[in-house]
Amino acid sequence: MTFGKIAAALCAGFVMLGTAGAQAQTLGFATMQPGTLNHTSGSAVAKVLKEKANLNVVVQPTAGESVLIPLVSRGEAELGIANIFEVVTAKQSAPDIRLIGSLHPLRGAFWVRKDTPMKTVADLKGKKVGLGYSAMRTIDPMVKAMLAAGGLSEKDVTPVLIPNVIRGADDFAAGQADMFFFAFGAPKVREVDATVGGIRALEIPETGMAAAQKIQPEGYLTQAQPNPFFIGVEKPMGVYTWDNMIFTNAKMSDDTVYKIIETLEANKADLVTIQPALREFSAAALYKKYDLPYHPGALKYFKDKNIAAK
Repeated sequence: MTFGKIAAALCAGFVMLGTAGAQAQTLGFATMQPGTLNHTSGSAVAKVLKEKANLNVVVQPTAGESVLIPLVSRGEAELGIANIFEVVTAKQSAPDIRLIGSLHPLRGAFWVRKDTPMKTVADLKGKKVGLGYSAMRTIDPMVKAMLAAGGLSEKDVTPVLIPNVIRGADDFAAGQADMFFFAFGAPKVREVDATVGGIRALEIPETGMAAAQKIQPEGYLTQAQPNPFFIGVEKPMGVYTWDNMIFTNAKMSDDTVYKIIETLEANKADLVTIQPALREFSAAALYKKYDLPYHPGALKYFKDKNIAAK
């Protein structure tokens, strides 16, 4: 073999190694615990990116959103998913967070046992209510905002201190609380529904939202209809809604972020098969006006596709 052929063979070998290295790149995706809606959403995204974009995305469950956001900022995970309240709150402690966008809206409720007479948030007066959320700091003000919509404050209920929504659901199922808060679409909600023989979502009146928004301005109501997704919704009613964000850090390459959005947009049907909440996902809906920086790769995608911030 001539020197030229040897050199060519070596170059080809290096190219193959480089390609293998790129294919072997692992991206950690920090989520909440199994059983939460966010873990299911993250799992759907990871599966689609692995199968359709050849990105080895590995879901990394954590204790809560206030824990996972700094992990992504520090580069200990490349992707994260958390609600807008948590991301805004973490802006100072996680300065390297960069938004990819709003993955889908989140809708949540206070659930009670179906065999109780409680129908609205106001009926929780004097009841045992989960509060604190030490591992999910922004859930506590959200719960207080929802109580305010029913004309209640924490002084009107008996607080049950909990670290996260999973514990709150478990305490409810065990009879240690009269309600639990969770997001619609989470497997844990279906589990509790089956465990206690049926649950009911408490109605939030539109007239109470002014009081709620004094505590959490970003929260709003959207309409829910009785269907398998809206477990415990017995009639058309407004449910508490907020945005669910997917994000990365400043170190992530522009090309990878661009590829992530492009792949999710092209494979929405596969996302919905795993997580029905992603029916509302679209690349256009990703881009909303927040006082937070977007990743340059996301901004390039939005510019290329003529997507304006909502």
